[in-house]
Amino acid sequence: MKIVRFDALDAPVIGYLHDDHDRLVAHKTRPAILICAGGAYRWLSPREKDPVALRFSALGYQAFLIDYAVGERAGELRPLRQLAEAVRLLRENAEDWHIEPEHIAVLGFSAGGHLAASLGTLWQRIELMLAYGCKPDALVLCYPVITAGELAHRESLDYVSGGDERLRELMSLEKRVTSAMPPTFLWHCVGDESVPVENALLLAQAMQRAGVDYECHLFAGGAHGISVCTQEVETPDPAAAPWFELCTSWLNRQFQYTP
Repeated sequence: MKIVRFDALDAPVIGYLHDDHDRLVAHKTRPAILICAGGAYRWLSPREKDPVALRFSALGYQAFLIDYAVGERAGELRPLRQLAEAVRLLRENAEDWHIEPEHIAVLGFSAGGHLAASLGTLWQRIELMLAYGCKPDALVLCYPVITAGELAHRESLDYVSGGDERLRELMSLEKRVTSAMPPTFLWHCVGDESVPVENALLLAQAMQRAGVDYECHLFAGGAHGISVCTQEVETPDPAAAPWFELCTSWLNRQFQYTP
């Protein structure tokens, strides 16, 4: 195992990498997952960073974390541009980092889920001038912020739009779904009082209409920000904990990967 660090347009990225060994014939390259913690675009939740990356690493993934811009720096599409550049850099360095360049997933929690879904829905928008080769091969969206409408998480939308109403409307992602969106794994708790479950439902409906390949799971309960649902992250939730196994099974099928 080794650690790599790089910057994506001033966003620090850390990667937990499995080395290539002569005796590991079946795993010369591995899929990668790039994780975006939540925090309303105001901060980055620690329970949605290392604990998640290390669980994916334990399953053989090359796991990366991005500290995208938050607070007053979150406007002007800065987090989206940083995430796009990070995906591009993973592909550019795929050989050195033993990554399968066509098997790069982006995972996000809450506002980080909004960021991941933004890249998944807006990567092809020419006028946004995002990095070339930035399309994820799969998305994992965990209790994501999606809409800028009636059921929006206002704080997240205020920060990411920087108060620009044009950008706020662009960030209503259920309206941006096309058939070019990557395959998506989506989950939410039905009683979530921070980000209403309707955010996930709006996205699922849009993906269904567009013919996007997706899997959606709704869990009983109402907690938000529960990460991997363990005592380690101080949010144990037995009802929602199966999301991780369901997600990794789905990703492995998408990438035809056997850990």
